[in-house]
Formats: sequence, C-alpha cells, structure tokens
Amino acid sequence: MPNKQQTILSGTGIYQNATGPMRYRLTNDYLFKQLLQRNQHVLKALICSLLHFSPDQVADAIVTNPIIVGEQITDKTIILDVNVVFNSGSRINIEMQVVNERNWTERSTLYACRNFADLNEGEKYKNIKPVYQVGFLDFTLFPDRPDFYSTYKLMDIKTQRIFTEKLSIRIIDLTKINLATEEDKRYNIDRWARLFKAQTWEEIRMLAAQDAIMEDAATTLYQLSEDERIRMECWAREDRLKREQAREEIIEEQQQALAEKDQELAVKDQELQSKDQELQSKDQELQSKDQELQSKDQELQKKDLALAEKDKIIAALQAQLGIPK
Repeated sequence: MPNKQQTILSGTGIYQNATGPMRYRLTNDYLFKQLLQRNQHVLKALICSLLHFSPDQVADAIVTNPIIVGEQITDKTIILDVNVVFNSGSRINIEMQVVNERNWTERSTLYACRNFADLNEGEKYKNIKPVYQVGFLDFTLFPDRPDFYSTYKLMDIKTQRIFTEKLSIRIIDLTKINLATEEDKRYNIDRWARLFKAQTWEEIRMLAAQDAIMEDAATTLYQLSEDERIRMECWAREDRLKREQAREEIIEEQQQALAEKDQELAVKDQELQSKDQELQSKDQELQSKDQELQSKDQELQKKDLALAEKDKIIAALQAQLGIPK
C-alpha cells in the first residue's frame, strides 16, 4: 500500500478527493510564490495570459528570487514578489497583495523602474528588454474608477502617444472579477483570478475541469498544501496579514475618530464664527446708537448754548429797561 507521500506525488488528479474549505488560499503570498516557482508550466501560462502572448512566445521563464522550502521568512524577505526573467532578458515582477497599505502606486513604480534600470555595463539603451510589473490586488486601488485588469504606460497626456512599449504596470483587481472584459476572458485572466480567490476544493475542481493548465496548477497546489513546512510558513504569513489588517483597522479607526473630531471642531468653529458675526452686528448697532446719542447730545449742547445766549440777551434788555430780574 502506497504511503501518503507517494500518493501525493502520483500525478494529476491527486486533489480530486479533497473537499471543503482550503486551509490556505492562493491570496497567501507565500503559497502564491511557491506555486509559481514550483511549476514552470503554470508560470509560463500565467505570463502568456497576462501579456496576451501565445504559448510559443515564452520559451523560458526563470524565477530569479526563489524561496527555499523550510527557510524561515524574515523581515528581509517580507515582500514575496516573484521576479522572473524570460525569453533571454524580458522581466516580469508578479506580486500578490491583500492588505491595502496605501502605497501601491509608488511601490509598483519603484519595482518596475528598478528592473528597467538593470542594464549591463556597456549594453546599448536600445537593447533594454521589456519590463512588466504585475500586481494581483485583493482591494480596489482607485474606487472612483474600478476595473478588473488595468495597464498603465508612459504616455503623452495630450496626444495619448505611448512613450515606450518597454515599461508597463498592470493591476488585476481580485475583487472585481465581474468587470472582466471579453478580452480578459479570452486570455483566461478571469480564470486565473478565480483560481487565486478560490476558497474551497470544489471551486478548484470546477476550474480544473475547464482547463488543463488549471488542473496542473490544482495538482501542484495540493502538493504544496500537504507539505507541513509550507503550511507553517503560510500560517506565519496569515498571522502577519492579520496583524497588518488589525493595524490598518486601528489606523482607520484613529483616522475616522480624527475626522469626526475635525468635523466637530469645524461645526464649533462655524458656530463661533456665527456668534462672532452676531456680536459684531450688535457692536455695530451699539456703535450706531452711540453715534446717534452723541449727535443728539451735540444738538442738546447747541440748544443749551442758544438758550444761554438768549438768557444773556434778555438779561441785558432787562438791565437797560430797569426791569428787575
């Protein structure tokens, strides 16, 4: 009777009896990277789908930053991207990102430029090979313009002329598979997204039944999921992810609390401004009344002066006429 390890390595279809929820999904970046570095057929097929290539256009694909099973992931290897050189020089960097750290635009640009700048000494600029930066994101990068598969290139914003075809950044939003276009479906990009988002072995079998490469991926995925060392690293990555999410939630809560306080302060400031305007209006009214009183006082003073003059005249006349006061 074959042992469990022999059964696992027996080949295609070994996942067929697996049922229920998957212990770790391919959104786990450790498992995602292990799949792509373990299975060349899957890696090449994914590259062809993403870049709209035919299978014969990707002759070779070498992962330049593999991770060794059993080797502990440290802070130095905390970003588990898959950096691949294919067709003797072209580069593609693929990464699975679940937590929105609010830095993906800058981070993906940095990765793309870093690969693009990797020119050998003495090599001519025109010989630089194409560089592709790909991010599978489990969140929407631009909520105001949601899209399933987006490609960004250097471009003249007035004429839409592409500056170079040798540098591009691509984003697959795993939360927007429903927005996949007919072109996305023709190149099976939506199918890859469903594989990476699958939560149960029933979903995996359904995908595998539709496509030989998906069956190949399912077989490798099952082999990986049965390796205790890989499960331990997947757990460590999940634990890190939970801590990151908890930190993000705390940050969001703090930002929301600050926003609410800012709003409260803005309301109070507006109330104070209104009260200040009321006080200014009342002060202007008082100043107007004070001016009126001053004017009346001046009139009264003039009248008093006029009466005093009259009294003087009357007293003078009385004195001339000998009329007693």
